[in-house]
Amino acid sequence: IMSILLRAEATMVAILAIAGYALFGSSWWLFMVLLLVPDISMLGYLKSPKIGAICYNAAHLYVVPIILFALGWWSGSKLALSIGLIWIFHIAIDRALGYGLKFFSAFQDTHLGRIGKNS
Repeated sequence: IMSILLRAEATMVAILAIAGYALFGSSWWLFMVLLLVPDISMLGYLKSPKIGAICYNAAHLYVVPIILFALGWWSGSKLALSIGLIWIFHIAIDRALGYGLKFFSAFQDTHLGRIGKNS
């Protein structure tokens, strides 16, 4: 049940992030171009599951995009604000779909449970 609650929470974060993005009138082209950029972090899995998990988790924690969003808000930088919201949206959608933070054992082992066909 905890996984369901965490996924529902992530869905709400995604809704708020996309609503904020629309509210600030940011570019939808920018949104489409940057939406999947955090997934480049999966290239770490080419080295090993541990390196992959470290890279993936670093790119899929809320703390950096929230700081970026806050800095954009504080400084008036629409670009920083937009990138922060896109990144937050990406993380939230991943979590809503069950792609949680990774354990060192394998890509499929996440804090939201095991993903994939052997789950």
